[in-house]
Amino acid sequence: MAIERKKYCINGEWLESKTDKWSPVTDSSTGEVIAEVPCCTADEVEAAIASAQEAFTSWSQKSLSARTQMMFTWRNVLLAHLEELTVLCSKELGKNLDEARGDVLKAIEPTEHACGIPSLMQGDASLQVTTGFDTATYRVPLGVVAGIVPFNFPAMIPWGWMVPLAIATGNTIVLKAASQTPLTSMRILELFYEEAHFPKGVVNLVTCSRNEAEIFLTDPRVKAVTFVGTTGVGKHIYSVASANGKRVQAQCEAKNHALVLEDADLESATNAIINSTYGCAGMRCMALPVIVVQESVADKFVALLKEKAMKLKVGCSYDPETKLGPVVSASHKKSICSWIQKGVDEGAELVLDGRDVVVPGYENGFFVGPTIFDHVKPGMEIGDKEIFGPVTVIKRVKDFDEGLAIMNANPFANGSVIFTQSGFYARKFEFLTDGGMVGINVGIPVPTAYFPFSGNKDSFFGDLHVLGKDGVRFYTRAKTVTKHWYDESSRHKTVSTWEGTVERV
Repeated sequence: MAIERKKYCINGEWLESKTDKWSPVTDSSTGEVIAEVPCCTADEVEAAIASAQEAFTSWSQKSLSARTQMMFTWRNVLLAHLEELTVLCSKELGKNLDEARGDVLKAIEPTEHACGIPSLMQGDASLQVTTGFDTATYRVPLGVVAGIVPFNFPAMIPWGWMVPLAIATGNTIVLKAASQTPLTSMRILELFYEEAHFPKGVVNLVTCSRNEAEIFLTDPRVKAVTFVGTTGVGKHIYSVASANGKRVQAQCEAKNHALVLEDADLESATNAIINSTYGCAGMRCMALPVIVVQESVADKFVALLKEKAMKLKVGCSYDPETKLGPVVSASHKKSICSWIQKGVDEGAELVLDGRDVVVPGYENGFFVGPTIFDHVKPGMEIGDKEIFGPVTVIKRVKDFDEGLAIMNANPFANGSVIFTQSGFYARKFEFLTDGGMVGINVGIPVPTAYFPFSGNKDSFFGDLHVLGKDGVRFYTRAKTVTKHWYDESSRHKTVSTWEGTVERV
């Protein structure tokens, strides 16, 4: 059976690429190639930027009311296709159906937030700032924005974190979809034009390598770059794009820690940790791969965590009974298994090994079962670096202060969590943790779209985060206007301003 070769989208049209390089897209549960996507040429990427630039003039001049009504329509289109997009996301990425549905819903939620853009874009104004002068600050769009997308949230990140606020504020955008998981994003873009009837060129989409994507960092038509991915790439994007005068928000790697104190409700804590650590097969930056446990309850905690992890059904991602689906690719599975072996070599205690899991009927799928390491010591790489898989490491500590010190010693600070019944320690943790998103007895402290996704340290580079008020500010700039109107009595008066005395003529 012939494998479909996908196209790229410029100005609302799906075009054949002239490339000779193609990337396979696999069904993660079967290992079968289900499509190929182009590595678009540099000329094709530049054409996408040109399309967005051309569309910007008319799109940015539409009224806030008109853009808001289109966002309402768009929200309803996404809801109407929720189940279709859920299955597609599950197949190409490996998330179970509930997780894939959540991915799409997390694209719809920021779209709803963007429907409030008339209020979100309101500026400030003062009458009579000096005699006869009024001043107002407006928020205006930037121009063309580039969105560089990771593989792990093909609906939420491009169509939740990037597109809604970018276009609602009046910008146009070029998405670089992830070559491993582009199908969900491509289907959403088809709906964007076919059913929501947005003007051509408002959103454009390419798939390409880092070499072609470098154009986004230097092309003067691109005013801002929003990125999600590894820290090394994020640092490069931040340094090059900002040096070229662009705004940048780079959401990067994470090694989130949870601190479990001896007074915690262990049943509730382990349930939350199981959901956070093994949800999406650990392929998300808000997973909890490191659990720092007070020694007095560590044995009981580890036994309970292992018991619950072993009950997770590993299986085909689009089987409704599956709780832990496959990882995205054969190469990613190999990387995770290498990390597990490294943990063994480093001397950590392997409590549960997920490397040899086999799903009957899906023997070629990219499955890794839940894995747990105990007695992970400072300096062990499995406890410090992002694995991005269903691997949990346990670090034992004497008390709160030692646990907090270990957590804050990590270079990443996307999120951090504490499980405790003590208001004193919860509040102390809230103040002193380096984590940008903090959970108190909450396993996944991701805020709703009305608040920023606020990573810290090596988990984020930039000044303004995605979503919330930060997102609106990122996609807009301030324009301050000072006005004065003359009448006959004031035309010839001398007026003092901050620049000096001016004679009216």
